[in-house]
Amino acid sequence: MMDQLAQETAVFGIHLTPHQLGQFAQYQALLLEWNQRLNLTAIREPQQIQRRHFLDALTCATVMEGGDGRTPNESSLIDVGTGAGFPGLPLKILYPGLQLTLVESIVKKARFLENVVSELGLAGVIILTERAEVVGQDSDHRGQYDWAVARAVAEMRILVEYLLPLCQIGGSALAQKGSNASKEAELAKNAIKVLGGAPPQLFPIQLPEREETHYLARIKKETETPSQYPRRVGIPAKRPL
Repeated sequence: MMDQLAQETAVFGIHLTPHQLGQFAQYQALLLEWNQRLNLTAIREPQQIQRRHFLDALTCATVMEGGDGRTPNESSLIDVGTGAGFPGLPLKILYPGLQLTLVESIVKKARFLENVVSELGLAGVIILTERAEVVGQDSDHRGQYDWAVARAVAEMRILVEYLLPLCQIGGSALAQKGSNASKEAELAKNAIKVLGGAPPQLFPIQLPEREETHYLARIKKETETPSQYPRRVGIPAKRPL
């Protein structure tokens, strides 16, 4: 059932155990079940779920493995605007020791995430039903993470205001971006500098049978984010830095 996922992740140097493949099969079944009553994803064909959700999320590991200091299995990660759990939950399956926080402001989607975490027996997962701007000003989460990640949440100028305040110095924001990544990174230069980040590094990702090249944008945090960021709910999107 998960043969395709096993084969395609191996191309990226990611090798899943039978137990992990079983967890992905459970995750897929829950996603399809809940999707009948809750719009979690427009992708409903199992092979495409494996490629465009699971594999796409797992490609983050190609950058995380190249990080400094602790391995991903010993790290902390916060996934902002996670939706149905991407990329955070696939990364948690890959790295069972990862301390994971999922941020999802829509209550029904958060309930789905709780169900997946319970059914898959995942430990060390926190689910926050809150907006990113609020979490970024919460001392329990601000400046606490090795990795702050997001997929398809916002343009990079906006996204870095959500992510960088959550990273500890030496940690990184990691954004999954489409073909406009280079342009977005250029536009976000000022915002990144203001928020304490280094110039972004862009890593191309080519998924099987997908013409468009995706990019992983990694932004290391070099200095503390000024206390006024992130601004109030809705302001980053209305007035990007």
